[in-house]
Amino acid sequence: MAVKTLKRAQTIARARDLRRTETRAEARVWALLRNHRLGGWKWKRQAPVGPYFVDFLCTDAGLVLEVDGDVHVLQADYDARRTAFLQRSGFRVLRISNIQVEADPSGVCQTILRACGGARAAGPG
Repeated sequence: MAVKTLKRAQTIARARDLRRTETRAEARVWALLRNHRLGGWKWKRQAPVGPYFVDFLCTDAGLVLEVDGDVHVLQADYDARRTAFLQRSGFRVLRISNIQVEADPSGVCQTILRACGGARAAGPG
């Protein structure tokens, strides 16, 4: 039992650390998503999925949103393995670049909403 508690505590601590050190683009996206702001969908940030932490997760839409910076050009193989794992776990993965977030936040919102299946009719919940 103590091992599960320790692992859970480590997972929570890692997620908190990732949230504290988010990129400017991740902070902008979170401001658009939090509190059901985008189409009524509930999002989590820096959520654990298997051995990975995803930038943003909408379980109701089955969607993982990754905000990618320049480093992702250098880790294409890792990202491909990670995406394959997430897809095997039942999630669709949407990748947007930091540049897209900065240049066209409205377009990013539209892309995310389309990937979710549009605005939710019933609102938050």
